[in-house]
Order: sequence, then C-alpha cells, then structure tokens
Amino acid sequence: EPTVRTELMEQIPPIAIFLQESRPKFPTAFFEYLMPIVVRYLTDVNNQVRKAGQEALLILLEQDLVAQSDIENKVCPILLDLSAPDSDDEYKVEAVNIICKMASMLSRTTVEHMLLPRFCELCSDGKLFQVRKICAANFGDICNAVGQEATERLLIPKFFELCSDSVWGMRKACAECFMAVSYTTSPEVRRSKLSPLFISLISDTCRWVRQAAFQSLGPFISTFANPSSAGLYIREDGTLSIRPSVQDVNSNSCQPSSNITLMSSSANAA
Repeated sequence: EPTVRTELMEQIPPIAIFLQESRPKFPTAFFEYLMPIVVRYLTDVNNQVRKAGQEALLILLEQDLVAQSDIENKVCPILLDLSAPDSDDEYKVEAVNIICKMASMLSRTTVEHMLLPRFCELCSDGKLFQVRKICAANFGDICNAVGQEATERLLIPKFFELCSDSVWGMRKACAECFMAVSYTTSPEVRRSKLSPLFISLISDTCRWVRQAAFQSLGPFISTFANPSSAGLYIREDGTLSIRPSVQDVNSNSCQPSSNITLMSSSANAA
C-alpha cells in the first residue's frame, strides 16, 4: 500500500537520528538498511511515496546523516538517471527540483563534478519548460554552491540563454535571482556582461519581467559595492543584509544614527 510506504518514509529521519546518537550500538544499521530504502523510493511508482522519499532525503542531508560516499555512489547516480534526456517527464521535473535543493548541502567538489554538467543540460531542455523554470528559479543557489570560477565558465552562458527564453516566466525567474548570480561573479564580469543583460530584462516586453527586474535593481547595484567597506553581504536564505561595523559592535552608544536597520517592504508599507 502506498500509504504504508509514505508513512515509513516519514519515520526514516527520526530513526536515522536515533541510530546516529546510538552509533556504537548500531554502527552500520543506517547505511545497510535505511539508506537503500530511501534511494529506492526515489523511483517509486507512486508520486506521494516519491515525494516523501525526497523530503526524507533532504532532511537527512540537512542533518549531515548521509556519508559522502553514499551521496556520490547511491544518491547522485539515481538523480542523474531520473533527469536524463529520455527520462519520464514527471520523474525529470522531480529530479531537477531535488538536485537544486540539495546542491547547497553538498561539497563544492561533488556538485561541480557530478551535478553541474547535468544542471547545465537541463537549463537548455527544449522539451519541458517546467525543467528550465526550476533551473532559472534556483540559478543563484547553484552559482553559490560551485563558486566564481565554475559560475563564470559554465553557468553564465546558460544564464544568458534563460534570460532570453521565449517563456516570460523564465525571464522573470532570472530577474528575481539576478543579485545572487551577480554576487558570485567577479567585478569585471558583473560590469561587462551582467549589466547589459540586466538592462535587457529591465526593458523586457513583458511587464511582469520588467517589474521583477526593477525590484531587483537595488540589490543588483549593491553587488558593485565593496563588501569590506559597505558591509553588504548575502545571508544563507539569499536576502541582502548589512553587517554592522566593528565600531558599531563595540560602541556602547544607543544613538539612532549609529544603527542601520534593513526593513522589509511590508514594514515600509505599514
């Protein structure tokens, strides 16, 4: 029964945490029994079971409970098979989604060598616009996961493709993550390549794309600032923030002028 398998998947993370805490008593139980089940259920015929398996896998990765060897030898090969060009459409969409979500939890080497080539292929998937849209929406996270060199060499050309995609939702997704992509590149690439590209988005024929680009204009401009002097940095959730200076941290003064606060759009509206 699919409901039984789904319920089983929901219990895997707490069991794995228990086994990790009791590792001297159960040194290999997780890797021998639980991990193979999680991997197998990623290809289950029932989509609810697959979804539960994907959620369980992400929790396990987040909690650092999966060994690097299992990630490279068991998890990544399955995801590469599911996201192959001849794979079933539904499986492919699910696979690219989980690849994007897990990229930030893996080592840079694993992402660059095992997942990045497939991600670049999926960015150009001419069959499913849903696949390209997931790639566009998560492009900044992938750039952050692989770093500047791989971003400029492999990802920026794909970003140009997505920014000129015939589907306006793709271009809108690119505009929304533009700051995160820019933050990963060198000042020269930012100036010579990304600036003209951003102008094309801010002049797009679709008003939804233009609106998203205008909303990203300030954050994009902020990436040109020197982080050491401006104090700007990107949080883990992808939002722009300001790091207080050493002088502010050490100061005992409560003068309003010495404090910088970033307010959300909702707070400003209020």
